Amino acid sequence: MIWVNGSLVDNDAATVSVLDHGLTVGDGVFETVKAEDGRLFALTRHLERLARSARGLGLPDPDQDLVREACEQVVAANPMPLGRLRVTYTGGTSPLGSERGDQGTSLVVALGTAARRADTTAVVTVPWRRNEHSAVAGLKTTSYAENVVALAAAHREGATEALFANTAGQLCEGTGSNVFVVLGGRLLTPTLASGCLAGITRRLVVEWCDAEETDLPLSVLAEAEEVFLTSTLRDVQAVTRIDGRELSGPGPVTAKAMIRFAERSADDLDP
Repeated sequence: MIWVNGSLVDNDAATVSVLDHGLTVGDGVFETVKAEDGRLFALTRHLERLARSARGLGLPDPDQDLVREACEQVVAANPMPLGRLRVTYTGGTSPLGSERGDQGTSLVVALGTAARRADTTAVVTVPWRRNEHSAVAGLKTTSYAENVVALAAAHREGATEALFANTAGQLCEGTGSNVFVVLGGRLLTPTLASGCLAGITRRLVVEWCDAEETDLPLSVLAEAEEVFLTSTLRDVQAVTRIDGRELSGPGPVTAKAMIRFAERSADDLDP
């Protein structure tokens, strides 16, 4: 069952117009929320970011109460041990082209199964750059073609994630994750000014694990003692290969972050 513009419908009946601006020009924003045994993690933070992303595109704020109700109904209608809840909010039916129409926005909430992440993974760096000066830098928009291309490149190299630098050559983020490094025993992550997404898990790790936000050159990946990724479904995941460089892991700082995140998130579902 999927929520589409005000009601739950079967998968086969879950449709939006082919003229929806989210489809034609990527004029939309979204959130992915972890659903575990019918419980949603950090939903309030996700809905707040959904609203921030919408404002960044010039879309009206989504009705928070309506979105929350839609999420609850979808989770209740689709029981599963671990799921990926997707909230998509777009500019709605519009003329072909960049101009928005006057038909109102579209809201779709769907839930799919998810697999438990491995404790370790491999990543690659890619030659393409995040534009930290872009009008949509830091917004979680539906314009994900760049990520699709980069992630496919990672998969061809036997990795699960691709890491980007920004136009200044600084470490930025993955296609769907934030990145942390340990250097001289300090836990570091790129600042939001790098153009990276303000990840929910990233923010919690910064708060719970005393990480420092700082500018980092992409070359830090060649010298970091430990590297890990964070995201809604990865939580904290150690990186044991970057391109051709092997790292042992999870290292002590990463292991501590993994344990602390698991404990704190279990204690508070909506931190």
